[in-house]
Amino acid sequence: MASSSAKSLFSSTHFASFHRSSDSNSNTNSPVLPFLQSSISTSSVSLRNSNLIPVRSVLKTVESSELDARSSDLVDPTFPNDRSTILVAEKLGEAGLKLLRGFGNVDCAYDLSPEELCAKISSCDALIVRSGTKVNRQVFEAAKGRLKVVGRAGVGIDNVDLQAATEFGCLVVNAPTANTIAAAEHGIALLTAMARNVAQADASMKAGKWERSKYVGVSLVGKTLAVMGFGKVGSEMARRAKGLGMQVIAHDPYTPVDRARAIGVELVSFNQAISTADFISLHMPLTPTTTKLFNDDTFGLMKKGARLINVGRGGLIDEDALIKALDNGVVSQAALDVFVEEPPPQDSKLVQHKNVTVTPHLGASTKEAQEGVAIEIAEAVVGALNGELSATAVNAPMVAPEVLTELAPYVILAEKLGRLAVQLVGGGKGIKSIKVVYRSGRAPDDLDTRLLRAMITKGIIEPISDSHINLVNADFTAKQKGLRISEERVLVDAPPEFPVESIQILVSNVESKFGSAVSETGEVAMEGKVKYGVPHLTRVGWFDVDVSLEGNLILCRQVDQPGMIGRVGNILGENNVNVNFMSVGRTVRKKRAIMAIGVDEVPTKDTLAKIGQVAAVEEFVFLNL
Repeated sequence: MASSSAKSLFSSTHFASFHRSSDSNSNTNSPVLPFLQSSISTSSVSLRNSNLIPVRSVLKTVESSELDARSSDLVDPTFPNDRSTILVAEKLGEAGLKLLRGFGNVDCAYDLSPEELCAKISSCDALIVRSGTKVNRQVFEAAKGRLKVVGRAGVGIDNVDLQAATEFGCLVVNAPTANTIAAAEHGIALLTAMARNVAQADASMKAGKWERSKYVGVSLVGKTLAVMGFGKVGSEMARRAKGLGMQVIAHDPYTPVDRARAIGVELVSFNQAISTADFISLHMPLTPTTTKLFNDDTFGLMKKGARLINVGRGGLIDEDALIKALDNGVVSQAALDVFVEEPPPQDSKLVQHKNVTVTPHLGASTKEAQEGVAIEIAEAVVGALNGELSATAVNAPMVAPEVLTELAPYVILAEKLGRLAVQLVGGGKGIKSIKVVYRSGRAPDDLDTRLLRAMITKGIIEPISDSHINLVNADFTAKQKGLRISEERVLVDAPPEFPVESIQILVSNVESKFGSAVSETGEVAMEGKVKYGVPHLTRVGWFDVDVSLEGNLILCRQVDQPGMIGRVGNILGENNVNVNFMSVGRTVRKKRAIMAIGVDEVPTKDTLAKIGQVAAVEEFVFLNL
């Protein structure tokens, strides 16, 4: 869970900078992105004018860096202090409801119309649905930014507008594992019931008939089953079919060959699968590409007399085409648990077809699965509201728990370097292009930087806009704002057990509020490392420094001479500003040096002015972290 100190808050903060010279790098315009150039104003001081005018800007700041592996505002909930409101729009198991009630205020409101849902959603922090509720763009717009997570109690998420959710920074989570076995078992049940005409024979007997010769079935041993979609349910279906003596092949463009081979399944092409199989079981997600994938053309490629099972998504099948295939014998039988329209019309020709076995979407309908799904989705929703990134998030990069654990301190470093970057940039052009260099002892392919990139984006954009940035919408928002972030991974001689040796941010084609932050190549540059679990700033421009990124930071360029640390330290101490860290880096002895000072409090403008009046101080900048 997120640390209780890791809350976002609004504070009024000032950026202050001082320059003794008037060179081009001393421009004191506020750091802004192109889309916010007029939203922040600033002033600086010179020796002739020592009145520092504070810049008032609404900033979201992190109170503490004491965050665990799954916190650090990964989902960045910014709720009021009272309990979160969770709207449960479809029936959920009691175990899940109990867990939710222990965390927040639970509103169980079933069978809402679209208008009723939109009316309620603006007062909700989380929404839990099954497959019957459409969570479209109108719902996210009606939420007015409050909705932080949508939980889908089940696997499929085609009833949730993921693009809209991402744009609004709303995490979408599902419960993909709890009903896996139940769905696979139901697939096997339909397969065997269809092969032996169980449903038809049962109906015949209940009608008073005894028709043994009419309902002769087919054996499963030695028959070929094609599993279309080799995810969790598909692979479990394959395991069980193997136990029945079937030959199993599968098609899934995203499954490694070794994973399928480990359970005795051969991966084949789509056309090979449907043209050679005796039984075909559908387990694909419903996407624009797979919608009505099983149509006239597909049925035309099947072995005559093939049998079709669908416990996946109804929209995978063109139902009119399936009726034709059943009528002409291309498909001899079908067993269906899902439909394009649920419930299907009472006069549905497909449901009434004599060679079709149907069930009313029972794939996950076991007592064990229902409770499991309820608990799984409740845990995911509560975790998201606590600031955790669920492993079942479907519109955010999948970051494994072990990766989150080891990246935790680097996440903090990444965001704070982003905050430094945006505050060091001046000149009015705004930030348009950033290069991030990760130095690591690991091979580039072994370093997952998506989370770090998201936090750098958060650090850059949030301080100067009203955008709410998290791992869900970081890349989308950066693109929307015209901010281009490129990444480079550099292999260095460093212990591979640490994921990152250092992170460097280079901002090109901008001017700097602090001239010394400009590197030899003309970019505003800063670099940081994690030392003993704490983020440190280790380089500014072409000066080496070493200062903990805790609290706030003052950077001073000075003439390298004795007594400078004492003079500046005395000024801060006399004005009740506690120094928590100090470092001095220089290029040549007795020339120029950079003093990096970590401070716990925000110095007053008078205190900063006194630092600027020290004769040997050539320029300085105060940075809020």
